[in-house]
Amino acid sequence: MTPLYGNDRARDALSEAIASGAMHHAWIFAGPEGIGKASFARLAARRLLAGRGDFAVLEGDRTWQLMEAGAHPDFKLLERLPKDEKKPDQGLARSIKVDQVRELDHFLGIKPTYSDRRVVLIDTADDLERPGASNALLKNLEEPPAGTVFLLVSHAPSRLLPTIRSRCRMLRFEPLDEDDMRMALAGAGAVPSEIAELVRVGEGSPAAALAMAGLDIAGIDGSLADLARGDASNAVRSKLASSLALKAAQTRYEAFLDRAPRFIAARARERSGPALRQALDAHDAARNLAAAALGLSLDAQGTVFEMSGIVASLANPG
Repeated sequence: MTPLYGNDRARDALSEAIASGAMHHAWIFAGPEGIGKASFARLAARRLLAGRGDFAVLEGDRTWQLMEAGAHPDFKLLERLPKDEKKPDQGLARSIKVDQVRELDHFLGIKPTYSDRRVVLIDTADDLERPGASNALLKNLEEPPAGTVFLLVSHAPSRLLPTIRSRCRMLRFEPLDEDDMRMALAGAGAVPSEIAELVRVGEGSPAAALAMAGLDIAGIDGSLADLARGDASNAVRSKLASSLALKAAQTRYEAFLDRAPRFIAARARERSGPALRQALDAHDAARNLAAAALGLSLDAQGTVFEMSGIVASLANPG
């Protein structure tokens, strides 16, 4: 059985739509990244194709097995493909290409095989190449064949074409509460002694929490707090920069780049007036540096030292 955690209201809303017999043909599953939207979308697709059951998969479910094998003739998944199909371990393409969307023409042009429905799942719609892939999808949304349901996963629906949003029903997903987070992390095999800390740093996203498992995020957050109290001698930032520059520390380095802007944002919420303005400027600088560091492969030691200086600036509010 595949479990679901949280977002009962979204689950109930889709159940009611399915039971009504007047299922809208296109849905956007919207909400923060890593909270289970894509998993729910796959289970929703299974329910629609099987024509029975709820949002759970029992052992031996044939519909689910075909979907997972990429062999269900009535199910189409659009997602980013490997940059090089001969080297799938070399990373994914930056977007879902227009040619992938155009392949839907054949899929939608034939009758369903096992079901009276066809389901197209796009994970994520945010990755659609613009304008080509987005416009190609819009044509299908405007005149969908009978029985076709589109499920679009989106972390930022405001970035989708307004014409796409207008043709879809929005189903909003929220970050998981602490109880659901604990159950989700335990179900995913997180180390029991880490779960409390992962719940804190995950901020309602099991995927984000699991990505930080074993990285001593509490230690990183402690260093950020030390920096924010002032580091006139550069001792804290120098030690941090040296430790995170090691090749073996790459994942902790990336976690630091993620945590630093979040830390500054939290401090900004505690401020007002000129001190707030200074914190907001620091947050912008931290976000820009983090994005450049990963996108341009900047020197890790220098990046950590610079980021630490931005955090340390909080000790002297404007």
